[in-house]
Amino acid sequence: MNLSPLDHRYYLSNKEIFDRLSLYLSEEALIRYCMKVELTLLKNLVFLDDRLSGKKQIEEKLDRLEKDIMPEEIYEEEERTQHNIRSLVNILKKRVPQTVTHLVHLGATSMDILDTANSCRTRDAVRQVVIPLLLKVEEQLISLCLTHSLTPQVGRTHGQHAVPITFGFALAEYISRLGKSIQRIWEKSGDLRGKLSGAVGAYNAMSLMTDDPEKLEQQFCASLGLLPSEYSTQIIESEYTLLLLLELNTAFGIIANLADDLRNLQRSEIAEVQEEFTATQVGSSTMPQKRNPWNCENIKSMWKAFCPRVLTFFMDQLSDHQRDLTNSASARFIADYITGFTATVNRMSNVLSSLKVNKEKMINFAQSSDLVLAEPVYILLSLGGKGDAHEMVRKITLTCNKTGKKLIDVLKEDPELWDIIIQRLKKVNILNPDDFFNHPESYNGKSREKAERIARQYTGVIEEIRSKVEYGLSG
Repeated sequence: MNLSPLDHRYYLSNKEIFDRLSLYLSEEALIRYCMKVELTLLKNLVFLDDRLSGKKQIEEKLDRLEKDIMPEEIYEEEERTQHNIRSLVNILKKRVPQTVTHLVHLGATSMDILDTANSCRTRDAVRQVVIPLLLKVEEQLISLCLTHSLTPQVGRTHGQHAVPITFGFALAEYISRLGKSIQRIWEKSGDLRGKLSGAVGAYNAMSLMTDDPEKLEQQFCASLGLLPSEYSTQIIESEYTLLLLLELNTAFGIIANLADDLRNLQRSEIAEVQEEFTATQVGSSTMPQKRNPWNCENIKSMWKAFCPRVLTFFMDQLSDHQRDLTNSASARFIADYITGFTATVNRMSNVLSSLKVNKEKMINFAQSSDLVLAEPVYILLSLGGKGDAHEMVRKITLTCNKTGKKLIDVLKEDPELWDIIIQRLKKVNILNPDDFFNHPESYNGKSREKAERIARQYTGVIEEIRSKVEYGLSG
């Protein structure tokens, strides 16, 4: 019986992605990663032991063991020992060549294995599953941005019409925010650390085995694609993982913000965009006409459920002296967090892949009112020497609201003001003021240029990070 909504509510809609995540984040995956770490330690100790011969053949046998030992064997042994790492050690001792049984887990403490394994699997999950999906969303945003770099839309502040922009410019905000976050996620996932410093981090046991235990730790970690922790106790200091999780949470918030913007643009009275609805999909059990923005709402809801877990990530910074067990339960939910985040990214990808953009609705602001040009009128009058231009235009807009007249018509009633506007528009090569006021969407600043520049910039970012993912680079 599944209790977590991730296992029943969200698994079917994310089956392929969740199955990939399970290779890294499931309990079985943790055992396999711990086994990989134990065998990596054993290989390093084999080459340290000058009494052993045939070391290359031993290493080849150990490589095969990583695939041959099944997690079920470890589960059965754990039932007897009630200790996860000791059960793994016991199984390994039975399966490795007799000549190296004395070296299995030698000098290590459980957290040398567990913390290092968790660093490896978190890094791999983020870099092999999460980041490629984030890059896909970024790519979809870029495509939409370039397609609509010229599509007029009104800019909004406080939910009110402000000045014209383009829809591509609105999307470029999220390209920039998410793109920077993806870069930081790549960086932080590559800075997760390993350790081989023993029970309290002082290399007590390893000092009996080698004159340079820190060099051994470096070699051990390098074999796993990690750097050693700068200062570990029995555990790796939590900040490496914390900083990665915080950046994932930052990306989560960016995606939730995008979903909220798209959700509000789907309101009946706005209707500038629309989530795809299938031919058989039902929006309401009683109102057949409903087409709810349910995917965007789900994204925001998932963010509400998972964002507060940041508090737990911070609380796991505290561990008494060289180590206590107060993170033993809370840290297990990191896998849930990454899974919930990934499901949300995937949902946003689905939204963007089929988003319908209603260009006629977006440009409707220009057909209904030219009051969005109150700003340029105030600027033009100020440049023409009117020190109280802002107050003048404010009163003019009140007249427009009261009488229903258009801004251009009220301005023309004052020949002095209208002449200033005509002269100032000429200075910026706008020779037909009537055309300017009849097409307020043309007053959009650098919307198109900046949208396209941002899109091109982060296309390069995508290509760079994707090449690193594909070639398995660590930096």
